Amino acid sequence: MTDGNLARTHSSPTGRLAYLLVLSRPRFWLYLAGPVLVGVAYGAGSSNDLVTPTTVALFAYFLVPANVFLYGINDVYDRDIDADNPKKAGREARYEGQRFVPAVVAVCVALAIPLLALLSLSAWAWIAVFLLLGAAYSAPPARFKTTPFLDSLSNGLYVTPGIAAYVAVSGSQPPLLAIVGAWLWAMGMHTFSAIPDIEPDRRARVRTTATVLGEARTYAYCGACWLAAAVSFGAIDYRLGAALAVYPVFVAGVAASSVSVHRAYWWFPAVNTLVGTLLTMGGLWWLLYE
Repeated sequence: MTDGNLARTHSSPTGRLAYLLVLSRPRFWLYLAGPVLVGVAYGAGSSNDLVTPTTVALFAYFLVPANVFLYGINDVYDRDIDADNPKKAGREARYEGQRFVPAVVAVCVALAIPLLALLSLSAWAWIAVFLLLGAAYSAPPARFKTTPFLDSLSNGLYVTPGIAAYVAVSGSQPPLLAIVGAWLWAMGMHTFSAIPDIEPDRRARVRTTATVLGEARTYAYCGACWLAAAVSFGAIDYRLGAALAVYPVFVAGVAASSVSVHRAYWWFPAVNTLVGTLLTMGGLWWLLYE
């Protein structure tokens, strides 16, 4: 459904649901929900820990409501910037002041409250980090997305669902190297996704890591983040490091080829799904057979 069609249907419940669906970026749903699966796979002590009310609730929350919250608040505060962003005229929704959007975002935040009842205090902290960084990334006064390098660093929020899930099923924090490696992976993921926005952001006078570095050096930055992530995970288990090594190879391939980053950007969910599946299956294999 195009941006224009969405705009004409906002007055109907079906049209609003369609708009919210596009706003939530279904292609990217697993960016938040996927880490939950990985966290459960590696935190579980037995197969009985895999599918429980807690793990199902975490997956469900981070599959849809958390994405509506994250991208909804982003779109509300990026309204002026997105007016000149070609992505918003096709695969993403353009926010034009619809009053129901902030209300739905607030509901999605509130839905985290019953989720907390299923979690220990040590897992609460990671849910809080997700909500705080998710809001501070887009909303003033912090608005990290307009501060080079803080925009990248704050996007470690994408791995907090996985850490919360690990804590929920294991009762302990994951290894520090895993947290560091996952955070570095998220930093690279965010900054790579910002490359297609370099020119629209520059025209809007928005400073980001990508606009400051430029396309070529942003590729190098992403590669460095992902290489460090692979090393961090490799220090835990060489097989984890090998799985994460896909990312620096991927960004090097894009940088060295004639493939447009605007095209490669839409391949990225497939890469993340592949690596996430490998990591999850590896965790399950370790749990069930080793």
